[in-house]
Amino acid sequence: MSTPSQDTSKTFPTNALSFRLDSMIAFTGKLLSWLWVVTIVVVLTNVFSRFILGRGSIALEELSWHFFGATMIMTLSYAIVTDDHVRVDVLRERFSLRLMAWVELLGITLLMLPLMYFITEQLIEYAYRSFEQGEASQSPSGLPYRFILKSTLPIGMILISVALVSRLLRCTTYLFKFPREMRPTHPTDFR
Repeated sequence: MSTPSQDTSKTFPTNALSFRLDSMIAFTGKLLSWLWVVTIVVVLTNVFSRFILGRGSIALEELSWHFFGATMIMTLSYAIVTDDHVRVDVLRERFSLRLMAWVELLGITLLMLPLMYFITEQLIEYAYRSFEQGEASQSPSGLPYRFILKSTLPIGMILISVALVSRLLRCTTYLFKFPREMRPTHPTDFR
């Protein structure tokens, strides 16, 4: 017996705007996913220099943390658009597509978008203060320009918000037939 989470035909319909938003996030996600290669190279270089050559570098260690955090937050929106993010499927797998759409619509509208707005607003101020103060690492040989890393946080939240708006539009297309469904394009054509 197939459950809703196993049934690939149980997806929300795409509309023109959600398709454009999904395509933009998919393009951005694929482009930014190359940062994972950079992150791996930085981490491996750090491990090699520290444990093989016996020369640790605080700047390299900080750079690996920074790349990991920045890459994670800026590529999370791609996981949302492709529906590859972690879900709590204990209840969801038993839901009908209609109930799933209502849960997502209410969750995105009442919880996620207000939370994203609040977090993004705070993170913009956080990054701007860092820029104004010329914040650098407290370690003598650490990295300067900490505001660059801190700027990736609101950018990531904005990308996540765009992905959530797209998902919200797909839910409204399914539930209310507005915006009108886009046919025959399959929702995952942008992958």
